[in-house]
Amino acid sequence: MKALPMPAALLPTRALVDVTGAEAEHFLQNLVTADIEGLPDDLARPSALLTPQGKILFDFLVSRIDGGFRLDVASSARADLVKRLMLYRLRAKVAIEPADGEVAAVWEADEAPAGALADGRFPGGEVYRLYGVDLAGDSSASDYRAMRIAAGVLEAEADFPAADVFPHDVLLDQNGGVSFKKGCFVGQEVVSRMQHRGTARRRVMVLRAEGHLSEGANVEADGRTVGTLLAAAGKVGAAILRIDKVAEALRGGQTLSVDGVPVEAEVPAWAGYVLPAESEASA
Repeated sequence: MKALPMPAALLPTRALVDVTGAEAEHFLQNLVTADIEGLPDDLARPSALLTPQGKILFDFLVSRIDGGFRLDVASSARADLVKRLMLYRLRAKVAIEPADGEVAAVWEADEAPAGALADGRFPGGEVYRLYGVDLAGDSSASDYRAMRIAAGVLEAEADFPAADVFPHDVLLDQNGGVSFKKGCFVGQEVVSRMQHRGTARRRVMVLRAEGHLSEGANVEADGRTVGTLLAAAGKVGAAILRIDKVAEALRGGQTLSVDGVPVEAEVPAWAGYVLPAESEASA
């Protein structure tokens, strides 16, 4: 059992899929949202497989392995992801198989532990993925989830249902999870249109409160719903909010609340978006 000097936890709700073969890179490059061809060896990059309408069916971390790629996905979605990838395989020289191995996360790390990959969903660094390692430590999967929520990083299955949100909603456009330069992928037309027209109005924001926050509750401003709290750990939560309505409420001096509990909403520290100005919010 491996002990590390920083917080680390096994993640039993995550599982692995290997995509290997001579055409694995070409296959994924033309199918998923992230840039696969430009993927560094030391990075686990966020990515997704979308519906033709541009909504997330599966989100995952993708990294390089000998002979292909590893997908790190919610364990409850692994079988369905394998089936969906097999539908797209056709005659491509690609093998798609569930893989063994523990999934672990390491955070608050000054440098990458041996064999670890940077988790690209945290562009500020200090969060890493380890595969196939049995860890010993004082931290738990719930500690990791609390850190993830406080950073504004949401995951399909754990935090939001499949086919319910667009990549922009959960900030995949902000962390390298969507490439707008590589060309076609499933759902690309819709996602690119949102990007180039600047029409994304639903965004993840981090909520902080003085009291306990309940997952699934509406976020309100003066009685008007502006979004939904999707994940919470105690007094901190992550919600998908209509940022135009949030901006309007804040300009009007209104207080945001969840089940009557006042909350402060903030843009995740690593994200590059801003709340719309008055002219944009009313457009």
